[in-house]
Amino acid sequence: MEDRIDFIKQKAIEEHIPIIMDDTLEVISQILQKNPPKNILEIGTATGYSAICFSKFLQAGGKIDTIERDKERIETAKINIKEMGLENTINIVEGDAVEILPNINKQYDMIFIDAAKGKYPFFLKEALRLLNTNGIIFADNILYKGYVMSDYNKHKQRTAVRNLREYIKQVTENPNLKTEILEVGDGLAISKFN
Repeated sequence: MEDRIDFIKQKAIEEHIPIIMDDTLEVISQILQKNPPKNILEIGTATGYSAICFSKFLQAGGKIDTIERDKERIETAKINIKEMGLENTINIVEGDAVEILPNINKQYDMIFIDAAKGKYPFFLKEALRLLNTNGIIFADNILYKGYVMSDYNKHKQRTAVRNLREYIKQVTENPNLKTEILEVGDGLAISKFN
């Protein structure tokens, strides 16, 4: 099983598909080990690698819903999930998270945000609505190559950087949330309700 996960990881790296970094996964794994979630919502499936890794920490009978809009990645993720025997645990929701999220009416113990950087404030608004009282939100790549905390202002990434800064502002200034920003991987924001 570990060999298979390593293979999925290596293939994603070779194909330049962004996946969760090892040190980020390590931090999340430690938290999930202490508080196993019943259900997880992931925004951004890619090849299914992170969902597969998170599935190890689910409570018995737990489920993961993961949203992806890229057709090719959906197909790869389906194959990877099936080969791991997790097709009854991990459910891929196909389409754009911006359209899908407002129609979800479930509560989740963990929400993992790892999709379009420019949409993070929108994802946060929906995540707060969908999060259980004791739940936890992880936002990956929150420091985005260091641009977010620097005076970076190049046109190409400007929207992403501006919206990631906005996300950080919202989670750190919201009196109902307790947020930590860790400099692991490409930056990880961890938010819980107070």
